[in-house]
Amino acid sequence: MSNSALFLVVLITAAFMVIAALLIAKWLAPTSNNPHKGDPYECGIPTRGTSWIQFRVGYYLFAILYLVFDVETVLLFPWAVKMKDMGAQGLVCVSFFLVILALGLAYAWKKGALKWK
Repeated sequence: MSNSALFLVVLITAAFMVIAALLIAKWLAPTSNNPHKGDPYECGIPTRGTSWIQFRVGYYLFAILYLVFDVETVLLFPWAVKMKDMGAQGLVCVSFFLVILALGLAYAWKKGALKWK
């Protein structure tokens, strides 16, 4: 069997399995006609008034800073595993990466993004 025929078989099998899973889930899923099913729900307490309120920008700054340093950790792990193979060039590259992150942290610290008011 050639590579293109094998690819076609795998593609058709994958499509069939996805469609079968969706149909089985639709068939077995419980249904409810309760009118309260579409109501907004938050922490067990019905909302009062409008739910469209503005949040302080501090929440977003904390979230962005968390993501930046979370991604840093994910990117440093493969570097730590392959450090011996990369040599001095790898050390210079990761040092440059860490300096940029440190400058970003210093900037956020100076701007007061880490202070919770």
